[in-house]
Amino acid sequence: MNLALFDLDHTLLPLDSDYEWGQFLSRTGAVEPLAFAEKNAAFYAQYEAGTLDPVEYLEFALMTLSQFSRQQLDDWHLAYMREVIEPVILPAARELVKRHQDAGDLVAIITATNRFVTAPIAHALGVENLIAAEPELSHDGSLTGKLVGVPTSGAGKITHTKAWLAARGLALADFERSFFYSDSQNDIPLLSIVTDPIATNPNALLTAHALAHGWPIINLFND
Repeated sequence: MNLALFDLDHTLLPLDSDYEWGQFLSRTGAVEPLAFAEKNAAFYAQYEAGTLDPVEYLEFALMTLSQFSRQQLDDWHLAYMREVIEPVILPAARELVKRHQDAGDLVAIITATNRFVTAPIAHALGVENLIAAEPELSHDGSLTGKLVGVPTSGAGKITHTKAWLAARGLALADFERSFFYSDSQNDIPLLSIVTDPIATNPNALLTAHALAHGWPIINLFND
């Protein structure tokens, strides 16, 4: 059995699910549109540049969610999936995931975006295992606005991957081949320790790194 890990945003999706969730909240009037959109865009620019403080961003995102009841959030998320996410899940992404599943590989999505936003997306992609930033929940399932543990970004993806495997009694070395598909230079730490790093729809910085290190480059989308 091999291991196949997938980043989510701009890898399996041709967009950033966290950024688009923020834009969705702005459009619905759930948050003050101009101020929120400006801050959301600033964080996204920092992410693309590789300068984002993941804790600062996650606290901003999760604190926004904590203002609303879980029922209200779930209702909004259903609309978000229908209007924003489902139309952009393309056959090429589904086929890539299914190819690994059909081969009997252990498949997981690992994303810096929080579990509230991404769990329904992973389900829509047919992926059971999701490693994501964990929002703290109150006894009734409401989000408190706090992050549990360390962010699932940068080197944090290594920490979380190893912990997830250890919980299954496994280690990275147990797999003959381990694949990781990602679009971003932010994921170079985890890409560097798998046997098969695959730059997927890569940005300019990851493209340069992949070319320098002989990593394969694939494109699932024609943006």
